[in-house]
Amino acid sequence: MSSTPDPRTLTLAAFPVHRPVSTRWSDNDMYGHLNNAVYYELFDSAINGWQAEHVTIDPMTDRTQGVVAESSCAFYAEVAFPAPLVVGLRVVRLGRSSVTYQLGLFVDPERASAPDPAIKALGHWVHVEIDAATRRPATIPDHLRRLMETAVVEVPA
Repeated sequence: MSSTPDPRTLTLAAFPVHRPVSTRWSDNDMYGHLNNAVYYELFDSAINGWQAEHVTIDPMTDRTQGVVAESSCAFYAEVAFPAPLVVGLRVVRLGRSSVTYQLGLFVDPERASAPDPAIKALGHWVHVEIDAATRRPATIPDHLRRLMETAVVEVPA
């Protein structure tokens, strides 16, 4: 029997960073819920918005760039526009040149009319820092590493 906890039991409190996100009417698909591609956009925006809010990054001039090397999403429950949502972000692995994020999508408890603490989706996102000129893996810059360290959590293996 696995000792890994069921990710559907995660709550927003398990994520050190909380990023409110907005959806649009056009994000709903013909079934009346968010299209699966929208989840990836929300996760990408949460990570990049968090970084941009705390460190200076200029992908056009910086010597290194963070690129997505791997991503996935497990869907647990439907959400739809106009539900107010929040992405919980945490770092589950911080290496020399890569970082692995987990991203939980929740109904935002501060903006929702009714409480709904259940996780709706769990994203897995790996960024690899690369040298902008050679396109090869590079060391994560110190200012970015310091920010990432603020979101590191220990997760059971």
